[in-house]
Parts: sequence; structure tokens; C-alpha cells
Amino acid sequence: MNRLGARDHRVQRLRWLLRRSSVRETEHAFVAEGVRIVEAAMDAGAPVESLFVAADWRSSAPVAAIVGRASRTGLAVFELGPGIMERVADTVSPQSVCAVVEAVDLGLDELLSRSGPSAERDVVLVCVDVRDPGNLGAVLRIAGATSVSGVICCSGTVDPFNPKVVRASAGALFRVPLVTDVMPAEALGSLAALGYRCWATVPQGGTDYAVANLDGPTAFVLGNEGAGLPDEVVAGLDGSITIPMADGTESLNVAMTAAVLCFDAVRRRRSVS
Repeated sequence: MNRLGARDHRVQRLRWLLRRSSVRETEHAFVAEGVRIVEAAMDAGAPVESLFVAADWRSSAPVAAIVGRASRTGLAVFELGPGIMERVADTVSPQSVCAVVEAVDLGLDELLSRSGPSAERDVVLVCVDVRDPGNLGAVLRIAGATSVSGVICCSGTVDPFNPKVVRASAGALFRVPLVTDVMPAEALGSLAALGYRCWATVPQGGTDYAVANLDGPTAFVLGNEGAGLPDEVVAGLDGSITIPMADGTESLNVAMTAAVLCFDAVRRRRSVS
């Protein structure tokens, strides 16, 4: 196993992949940090390019197990010199392992080719200008927990390969079909053409989600944390859906909204199975 110094080009690349979305976009790669996330990537068969471990990796049984697994599959493993992981990592308390992974997003056509009228129970989440990495990561985690057909991150939404999003997704990023960097009009128009009923999620004034028609292919459109969905987006959808709350209660955040709607859609589909 090679030990890398701070100035090694592979270490420099690791640092930039963690810090710059432009580099992630150009290289079509990102960094997964920590035992749980790296294991999730390997379990899902994600295209892991290389593995990096801290100088003290042998003192961690879980990291040693990952190194052994990587060695058996021929995956390149690099040991970082003392203190380098702490300088490179995106977290305050860095873990002893991270991996460079090829981006796992799909094209819109590729996602939709799996969907459509024949897939009557499809649910898709569409994120329009969702900016908070924690929120988007939680949306992906909810999508994974409810087995939705995909998540579409429209242009303006935070980079789903941002290290904070990757961590917040708790590994769901590697299991959920994901589309990135598509304009809302293109995504929603394509969904509508396939027979999806597209619902705008709004804090008030929409149809109560408990009585809304969620049969057949359904898309929930989630907006910006502060501004919500643009009026022109809402106007082009099939309807608006609201989660009623007690008077004086603030609206739910994006991730909580996704959780309520996705789990309700799953419940309804199970009831007719």
C-alpha cells in the first residue's frame, strides 16, 4: 500500500473534489466519507474509483475490514501520511476512510425509461431550487426508505454530490435513481407526457394530502426552503397539495414534507396490493 504525502496529486484531487462543485462536475466524481457511507457505496456496487485511509487505519476494525474487502476486489487503496486526513476531510472530526466515487446520476431519459403509465405505482420527487445540503440529503434518505422511483434535482438545487449531502443521505444516494442539472420545465413536461400527476407542495391553500388523488404515477414537486416554488412552476402543474397543521405552526421543511407525502403514498399503495 502506497503512503501519500500532502502534496501528492491524488491528495490534492481529493481535497478539491470535497471543496469545489466545479471540480466534481468536470471530473464526474465525488468523495464518500466515513465507514458507513463507504460501505454503502461498496454494497450498492457503486463505481468506487479509489480508497484513502488515515495513517492509523489499522487501529479501526471497520476500516481494516473495508481495506481487506477492497484488496480482494483489486480496488486501489492509498494510505495518507499522519495528519493529512484531518487536513483534507470535510468534517470537524474526520473518520479514517474515504473513497472517490464516479458520479452515480442518470440522464432524465434514462430515469423515465424505467417509468411511465405501466408503472402505476411510481412516485418521483422533483427538487426545484432546494438549497440546504442537509435537506437534500434527508430527501434522498426518505426516497431510499420509501423506494420511490427517482429524485430529480433541477438546476439551482444544491449539488447532490456535495459532501454534506452525501453524509446526510446516509448511503441512500447510492440506491436511489438520481437525475441532476435539468431545467424544471423539461423535467415536469417529460413527467406529464408520461402520465404523471404532478403536485406542487405548498404550505397552505392546496388540496389536503389525506384526500388528494395519489393513484397512478405521481410526482411531488418540492421548492426552495424560504421562497417555495416559483409561481410559473405551480401554474403548470396538475394541482397543489398541502399538509394541514395546527394554527400558529410554521410550515414543515422540505425533508419533513417529503417524508409525510412519500410514506402516505407507500401506505396507500400497500393497502391495494
